[in-house]
Amino acid sequence: MSKIKILIADDEEHIRQLVCSILDKGYQIVQARNGEEAVKESREQNFDLILMDIMMPKLDGLAACCMLKGDKQTSSTPIIMLTGVGYELNKKLSQQLGADGYITKPFNPQELRNKVSEFIKHD
Repeated sequence: MSKIKILIADDEEHIRQLVCSILDKGYQIVQARNGEEAVKESREQNFDLILMDIMMPKLDGLAACCMLKGDKQTSSTPIIMLTGVGYELNKKLSQQLGADGYITKPFNPQELRNKVSEFIKHD
């Protein structure tokens, strides 16, 4: 059985490392530093889930989410926005652009694991 593959897209390395340390058991994790890298990686590999920050350089998470959800190759991949911006407007906008979930930083490790489990298909 192959490992579940998750993409973490965040411009802050310490956040990527924290998420990796919370999720590392049983998951294959790929990291992207911005939305542009997230879109590129998603088109080159099949991910079971994408965790994406909203505010990133080159291409923000909302634009990247919109591109991925608009591409038939990546449209079915669940995307959870992982962001320091907890505004209701951003949550609504994320949903309108196709995001499947929304977690506000700082997050509780168990909350993150629970949200990931909601979207992962266990064989």
